[in-house]
Amino acid sequence: MKYSLLVPTSMGVRLTPAGRQPAYTGGSFTIQATSAETNVASVSSYLGLPVKVLTAFVKGHPFASFIKADLRSRGMDVEGVEVPQGGPWGYRHQINIADSGAGLRGPRVWNDRAGEVGRTLRAEDFDLEHIFGDDDVEMVHLSGLIAALSPSFCLSLAETAMQYGARVSFDLNYRASFWEGREAELRDSFKAIASLSDILIGNEEDFQLCLGIKGPAAGGKDLAAKTDAFRSMIEDIRMQYPQAKVVATTLREVIDAGRHLWGAIVSGPEQTVVIPPREISVLDRIGGGDGFVGGLLYGLLKGWNTERCAQFAWACGVLAVTLLTDYAHPADEEQVWGIWNGNARVQR
Repeated sequence: MKYSLLVPTSMGVRLTPAGRQPAYTGGSFTIQATSAETNVASVSSYLGLPVKVLTAFVKGHPFASFIKADLRSRGMDVEGVEVPQGGPWGYRHQINIADSGAGLRGPRVWNDRAGEVGRTLRAEDFDLEHIFGDDDVEMVHLSGLIAALSPSFCLSLAETAMQYGARVSFDLNYRASFWEGREAELRDSFKAIASLSDILIGNEEDFQLCLGIKGPAAGGKDLAAKTDAFRSMIEDIRMQYPQAKVVATTLREVIDAGRHLWGAIVSGPEQTVVIPPREISVLDRIGGGDGFVGGLLYGLLKGWNTERCAQFAWACGVLAVTLLTDYAHPADEEQVWGIWNGNARVQR
């Protein structure tokens, strides 16, 4: 098996104001390469599993060079088609402007995705038969972001994965702005991808809005209501999508920008695990959900049972929100298990 995990993605950069300040006040910003799918894949790559990224780059763009170097530094094998910019009004990499918030001032995120190069992705850009047949792939992870940007490409990947016996993970990740005016098209694509997926991830709203699964009203801020709402939907999800062996969601309640309640539900083939929300400290909340998914997929790739996968996923989400990157960067498995066990003592 050459690649444990394969992710298609549209890469961009995140600009974050220093000192947890809001973007509109100006000052210094840090820059990082980002995408939901590579955020997820980072857990596996940092812990030593081989990861491959399929993407598109604006040819000759300085952000493209920055992104390539960043992904290589995470240990990822990157294959990307080079797309000419086409002049100053042509293609570019998305820009995500996001502060971390502080106290009762919540974070604000502004996505600038005009002319995004990832929307050009097509199955014809890559030799999928070689990647799956010769290189061999164990699992493909798709998110609702890249699936909304390039639905036919993602469906082709899911179909090819199933043909070659690779598992498919799909984090629905509904974004209203991506769906506006495209509801019928995307609903059909998302249903088709979900029907091929072995792992489905999302909250009760994601399943209702993306797949049309009827369920109770969203639980709002009440985590007990959210837990009950999701648990009551699991059987309907499994009935409509029998290919899915694992169904998962996170549970979050915001106390303030630096303190959250964090829990999870993971329903696997042998049991459903509910992790009651625990209070955690938050440096930057963006990427916590991706960290959870990354930990879950790592556990599944390692062959762990549902309970162990759920615990590791929860802890990877916690790790991600203690970092200024959008992704979890585990030093080793021991560090993650220390988080699960609540052990914040110094290691020498």
